[in-house]
Amino acid sequence: MIIERNEEEINKLREAGKIVGLTHKYLQQFIKPGITTAKLDKLAKRFIESKGCTPSFEGLYGFPGSICISVNNEVVHGIPGERMLKDGDILKLDIGACYQGYHGDSAWSYIVGNPKSERDVKLLKHTEEALMAGLKAIHSGCTTGDIGHAVQKVANKYNLGIVRELVGHGVGDKVHMEPDVPNYGKEGKGPRLFKNNVIAVEPMLNLGTQYIYQLDDNWTVVTEDGQNSAHFEHTVLVTEDGCEILTRRDVELAAEDIVK
Repeated sequence: MIIERNEEEINKLREAGKIVGLTHKYLQQFIKPGITTAKLDKLAKRFIESKGCTPSFEGLYGFPGSICISVNNEVVHGIPGERMLKDGDILKLDIGACYQGYHGDSAWSYIVGNPKSERDVKLLKHTEEALMAGLKAIHSGCTTGDIGHAVQKVANKYNLGIVRELVGHGVGDKVHMEPDVPNYGKEGKGPRLFKNNVIAVEPMLNLGTQYIYQLDDNWTVVTEDGQNSAHFEHTVLVTEDGCEILTRRDVELAAEDIVK
């Protein structure tokens, strides 16, 4: 069942989304060669908790970190650890925050230091473009197929592999809810969305093949051919004629959150 959220729920979802956006902005100042993914995870957990929230992914289905951190050919669900980031790495931070029982969820991809290639730069640029195309397809009465079709159109334009086994989803008092929101599809097909539904749209696009597999850690998903992947995601509220991005990244940090 796709749930229509009331005003009280929407306000909590807005706050959760705001904290997710702030966490992304906070962590950006630490994304440099030499930092470990475990350190980024620790910083994220401390920041989320300092804002009156809890990390949504901590312990979710048994996940052993506070946020998901994936690098280069790792698509999603990377486990934070002692891996040290290097110049040119593609870093994907998937962050969730829970505020009074309601969740925000957003992933973003970053290049650590200087990019290794123009292909990597374009991969991030075009995956973000695909996300925004998907969001532009949203309005009350649209279908998940409309969203997926818009994402797929951009991916196909740039010959990027679309991960099909992993999809966007509803968001609310649980991190993952109905409906599934694939990054491919046909216009007019799939469940229909209406005003005050809340979903996460999250293209995962690869430089090479669409095919993926899971590592022996039972979490980390990687590309089958070893080529790089990018991941961009926003949680949004469906409105009458569009959508409201709840996990915006143009929020302002408090002065005490900026490390000098």
